[in-house]
Amino acid sequence: MESTAMPISISSGRTSRLAAAGFLALAALLVPAPVASAGEARTVQSRSDDVAPVILLDGAKGAEGIAAAGSTKFFAGDLVTGDIYRGDIRRDKATRFIDAPAGRIAVGMKVDRHNDLLFVAGGPTGQAYVYNTDTGKTVKTYQLTKKKDVFINDVALTDHGAWFTNSRQGELYFIPVDDDGDLGNVRTLTLKGPAADTSKQFNLNGIAYSRDAGRLVVAHSGNQALYTVSPRSGASTAIKGVKVPNVDGILVKGKTVWAVQNMSNQISRLRVNFHESTAKLREVITSRHFNIPTTAALFDDTLAAVNAKFGVLNAKTFEVVTVDARTNATR
Repeated sequence: MESTAMPISISSGRTSRLAAAGFLALAALLVPAPVASAGEARTVQSRSDDVAPVILLDGAKGAEGIAAAGSTKFFAGDLVTGDIYRGDIRRDKATRFIDAPAGRIAVGMKVDRHNDLLFVAGGPTGQAYVYNTDTGKTVKTYQLTKKKDVFINDVALTDHGAWFTNSRQGELYFIPVDDDGDLGNVRTLTLKGPAADTSKQFNLNGIAYSRDAGRLVVAHSGNQALYTVSPRSGASTAIKGVKVPNVDGILVKGKTVWAVQNMSNQISRLRVNFHESTAKLREVITSRHFNIPTTAALFDDTLAAVNAKFGVLNAKTFEVVTVDARTNATR
């Protein structure tokens, strides 16, 4: 039975990201503070020797999202231009695969390998882009919402389609995909409960799907929290026992949740009891190569995280950093 004791503060700080003119500028506000308290979790800094520790996104002007596309292959996005890069965690360079049309940006993304589709969140455009992963061609562009105050941030896949978060509105968007890989019309899910809170400058962020629980899991940057969401009703429940300041992208596998904490320069591995909606911190994963990581993709026992470098002046390069996903799978 998972503990329901007072929440563990994994780190502290405050992060907000703002969309500005040209769909380009993101700003981050940070109040520095220590990471996990001693004894709460071990810090992991190693990774497997058969993968590259740092993978350059060759020519990228920004970075934010990454999606696993096979046992070692991935796609990553250029936040500024919307271009999509294709790489391999065993190699130290990823090259541009999709030259996106002007006006697009690329935030979170996921790959539907069964249907050869890449879903990309379009940030302040209010759009989502679907690409063919073989040809790189645009399959469809969706206007998820016509509201002006929007930031379409991240994507999660289920067996039936793709879900998108909006960091400025208390709602999710669903693009259905049928058994033949055909795309349907977008649907809006209005959220209820704590996940619907839009009182902060930046709210819903990362999203993942727990097949075991049959629920979506969302990260709320402003509330430093994780919530589960019913994909049918939109009802939400707080996952108690942890706080996750600076939380950005998240991954879910079984009872494990990895939470990327951008300005904290770390990824926290949590053990979650979805039935009781509680969690415990298991590990804090760091790397000397982290420079404001935002999202991550999982490759067996390896995490590949993107350095967004928010607030880093005159950043010239952007890269993916690999780390061990855990030191002991039975913990």
